Amino acid sequence: MRALVRRLPGVAMVSLAASCPASAPAQESYTDSVTGTLVRFEMVKVPGTDLWIGRTEVTWDLYDAFALSRPDSSEGRSTVDAVARPTRPYGAPDYGWGHAGFPVISVAYTAAQAFGEWLSAKTGKKYRLPTESEWEHVARLAAGTSTDALAWHVANAGGTTHAVGAKPADALGLHDLFGNAAEWVTVRSGRPVVRGGSFRDAAQAIGPSARAVQDDTWNERDPQIPQSRWWMSDAPFVGFRIVREP
Repeated sequence: MRALVRRLPGVAMVSLAASCPASAPAQESYTDSVTGTLVRFEMVKVPGTDLWIGRTEVTWDLYDAFALSRPDSSEGRSTVDAVARPTRPYGAPDYGWGHAGFPVISVAYTAAQAFGEWLSAKTGKKYRLPTESEWEHVARLAAGTSTDALAWHVANAGGTTHAVGAKPADALGLHDLFGNAAEWVTVRSGRPVVRGGSFRDAAQAIGPSARAVQDDTWNERDPQIPQSRWWMSDAPFVGFRIVREP
């Protein structure tokens, strides 16, 4: 596997993504980092396209680098003047299930979009949410192994999310594309959508065809008035994965 790693001078980097098991295919990949932090994340080339996709769902480690930071001069490289940061949530958004190495959850669609803008400004690359058609294309390529063996679902998850990469990689070398946290995708119109299913769904209900449309119950208990544009108080099953344009 060819890895293109950008290192910070004098800083020892610690990878957050689990290494791809020997049984997974050797896909072209690279590791990127966020300047001024120890956070790294891995991107995998989608065969037959110019698109790259995260090997794992975005982790709290990476999202915290965004949520807990403040705007700086590096964001001037972006097409926006600055990217707003999430408000501090009421309570623990990780529900106490696990933080370091776990998928970020309870994040609103608009917050996931803002994260992509911030990461693009920090790295100089174009990162964003996948479109629904892009996610479906990746899911078709990734399918092939029993989702029960690859995914966290209601029968094996114990009612919580799990650290990314704890299950084997799929046919594309990705982890947790199905199950664990459902993933935001971009749709042309209408309410935001998540794909892949989550740890709350039955094994037969997760996979390439799993799809859920956001409804009011996902943020029903939000104590912020008006409802927060950053957090989803009743959607601990929602996370996201990023893609990179050429």
